[in-house]
Amino acid sequence: MFRNTIIIILLLISFHNYHLSAQTLNGIKLQNGDLLFVDLDCGPLCDAIEEVTISHGSNHFSHIGLVYLKVDTAFVIEAIGNRVQLTPMAIFADRTEHKICIGRLKPSKQYLITQAVKFATDKLGTKYDEAFLYDNDKYYCSELIYDAFKAANNKKPFFKLEPMTFKKPGSNEFYPVWIEYYQKLNINIPEGKPGINPGGISRSKKIVLLN
Repeated sequence: MFRNTIIIILLLISFHNYHLSAQTLNGIKLQNGDLLFVDLDCGPLCDAIEEVTISHGSNHFSHIGLVYLKVDTAFVIEAIGNRVQLTPMAIFADRTEHKICIGRLKPSKQYLITQAVKFATDKLGTKYDEAFLYDNDKYYCSELIYDAFKAANNKKPFFKLEPMTFKKPGSNEFYPVWIEYYQKLNINIPEGKPGINPGGISRSKKIVLLN
């Protein structure tokens, strides 16, 4: 009887530790609605994004996702590939060798999280916005986050849209990779159009970076 009790206790401890590790990143216990900022190293496109956007501190963020806790597992709602999708944390973290930075809404803003997460989950399966054009019924990574918190904030902007640029800093020349990219899409480069990027969100005074 005593031995069986010990076994049950050990199993409960093991389950508790698994539960913590499954919802922990970089030693930090995740919360629903946390923002994950990533340097993806996806090649010339990511390099171009990082060169023309400013991230918090000395970071170079090219991707962002939204934490969604379900039962004992952490998922990330993200616009990547060809659609908005729900990605297990292990797969999300395995994409980069860089530290994933965790952003958390300040306490006074956390009441928005439930509705923001619901908005994002409702958009699962929506096509990826390969043109990076705002409000075209598609989503790129930071656009999804922008709209999720805008919807939660009574349709008032929570994060900030800014004019996009695809030109080399200090130059009037477009990056060759963007010229080729938009030629393949057969559309004009949306220089100056409103947009948002992971770096801009990381600098918002409405969130705190935890690591």
